Amino acid sequence: MVETVTADASADVARPHDTTTRPASPIARQAFRLKLRYALFILGAIVLIVGSIAYWLSGGRYVETDDAYVEGNVLGVSTDVSGLVEQILVHEGEHVAKGQELFRLELTRFQLAVDQAKANLGQTALQLRSLQADYATTLHQAAAQQAIVDADRVTFDRDAALVAHNAIARQQYDDAKYKLSADEAALAASMATAAAALARLGGKADLPVEQMPAYRLAAAQLGQAERDLRHSVVRAAFDGVVTNVNKLQPGQFLAAGTMAFGLIDTVHMWIAAEPKETALTYVRPGEPATATVDAYPGHVWHGEVQSVAPATDQQFSVLPAENSSGNWVKVVQRVPLRVEIQIGSDDPPLSAGMSTEVSIDTHHRRTLGDLF
Repeated sequence: MVETVTADASADVARPHDTTTRPASPIARQAFRLKLRYALFILGAIVLIVGSIAYWLSGGRYVETDDAYVEGNVLGVSTDVSGLVEQILVHEGEHVAKGQELFRLELTRFQLAVDQAKANLGQTALQLRSLQADYATTLHQAAAQQAIVDADRVTFDRDAALVAHNAIARQQYDDAKYKLSADEAALAASMATAAAALARLGGKADLPVEQMPAYRLAAAQLGQAERDLRHSVVRAAFDGVVTNVNKLQPGQFLAAGTMAFGLIDTVHMWIAAEPKETALTYVRPGEPATATVDAYPGHVWHGEVQSVAPATDQQFSVLPAENSSGNWVKVVQRVPLRVEIQIGSDDPPLSAGMSTEVSIDTHHRRTLGDLF
């Protein structure tokens, strides 16, 4: 019995040392996992908040939009004179320089108009010189008639004095009276003829013929005819590429103002972008910008913001969205802006209408104060 008690006692003494190798209870393990989970959640939230703030602070400098397109001057080539197309001097897709001939109208009619205007100008000059001579002749005639009237008046005054004393016959007095009246009427006619000649000379008979209204009118008609002749040869208004040339054919009658074909400016091009109004807070003209074109991935064009439109596209719409009831729905508008790009000799060729992505460097840096 003594030995049994001793063995049990030794076993009881050894049990406390065996408890260190026992696995934790399920409740303890669950509590530990719960604490670890909360700790990870809190740590993840802190990392997310700090990362979000850091990302937000690093942003706001660049304004980017993909609602942008390459633009260029597009001209519908036409002329303000009508005529038959005689010759087309360019081909589809050809590069042309400013002032280069594009096509010609049939010149005969315009040359005849110039010749007629020149003849009319010469004839007008001759007529004006003839009028000057006629006016001078009329003045001399009027002076001679004035002398006759003066002599008649002297004779009439003398006869009037004599007939009062019955020194002459009454018939002689009457003859002098009627002769004076007739000569005065002839003088008035001469003066009227001189006034008419002076009016045809523009009121100033001593002016050079080239300064008289009739001559200047004829000269203007000649200038118009020469202008029409020049405009019968159509030239390029700027450097570019012609397109839709096949719309025009030799022998076709081209009415004044009718578009013959297109001319696209490939030298002075820009990007028309329309970012949202909420993105334009810090965008100002002169800020640098970069652009990429969908047709040439990886190639970057540099430029700067030239202007920001003073109104949204809706303001320029022919039929703007207007609510007659007055219940307006706020919609974020897009504001057009123009980005001038620098085109180098090594840059790929651009075409008007190509899709682009624009990034504008506003140099703005956010601070924590912007959050409040």
